[in-house]
Amino acid sequence: MAKEPVRVLVTGAAGQIGYALVPMIARGVMLGADQPVILHMLDIPPAAEALNGVKMELVDAAFPLLKGVVATTDVVEACTGVNIAVMVGGFPRKEGMERKDVMSKNVSIYKSQASALEQHAAPNCKVLVVANPANTNALILKEFAPSIPAKNITCLTRLDHNRALGQISEKLNVQVSDVKNVIIWGNHSSTQYPDVNHATVKTPSAEKPVRELVKDDAWLNGEFITTVQQRGAAIIKARKLSSALSAASAACDHIRDWVLGTPEGTWVSMGVYSDGLYNAPAGVIYSFPVTCRNGEWTIVQGLVIDEFSRKKLDLTGAELTEEKELAYSCLS
Repeated sequence: MAKEPVRVLVTGAAGQIGYALVPMIARGVMLGADQPVILHMLDIPPAAEALNGVKMELVDAAFPLLKGVVATTDVVEACTGVNIAVMVGGFPRKEGMERKDVMSKNVSIYKSQASALEQHAAPNCKVLVVANPANTNALILKEFAPSIPAKNITCLTRLDHNRALGQISEKLNVQVSDVKNVIIWGNHSSTQYPDVNHATVKTPSAEKPVRELVKDDAWLNGEFITTVQQRGAAIIKARKLSSALSAASAACDHIRDWVLGTPEGTWVSMGVYSDGLYNAPAGVIYSFPVTCRNGEWTIVQGLVIDEFSRKKLDLTGAELTEEKELAYSCLS
């Protein structure tokens, strides 16, 4: 029997990431090759014409799974009945802007979108925030949508997770699909901590620890970390535009694993509401290693955190606490 369509909201849909993301969703990359979808696309009024162009292209692509398209600049229309919300729209930092200015703009955007989602989205709507500062935007959304369960509000660190997998695969000259269980801890910023202490690589004989195969702790504790932390900036330098294709792909990975489950023995990184596990600050959205089953994520417990890692977890946690204070100061 055919499945009921799932309504997926993409905000900032006429932008770069949105333009890369909507065809992936329509093709079944996010929810599976047998799951029909109805796309809800939201953007700001100045982008209305471009948004309509994206809608025209979706029609022209004749995606079999795409059962409808809502393209609008009205936040209530966009949020009505959605089961999944991918929040790509935000206010980008421009030259000469202070962090507080950017935070203030995003706080007001996420405050209004939170109330629209809370009042009009489907019950149990799953939310993924992509727009930066992603962790803190997600926290603001949580604060202003109290009836949406905290566990349903997440932010994207899967892009960083995938970048880490990619760097290990390049270094060892192995298939990226054979590398698993890297971790991104903390903030989706340059303080994030890409951790390979529990990561493994599938070899012909057995799964082996990444550290054992790389045999270069200086690289793993130095250049590897900074490459992953600063990859976004490197892409801007190369493309003169920020990551779009990889961000869209990671958003699909994040939702797919959350909804359909992670493979046995594999975890992924998601920014989720912290209750203080691993001594991360409670009350912020912090990236942890998680497994997913039946549409629910669970933080992987009992991992040993060495002294080097502890300092990195604390550093990124401190930044998130500071961001939270800055965001809250914009509310007063």
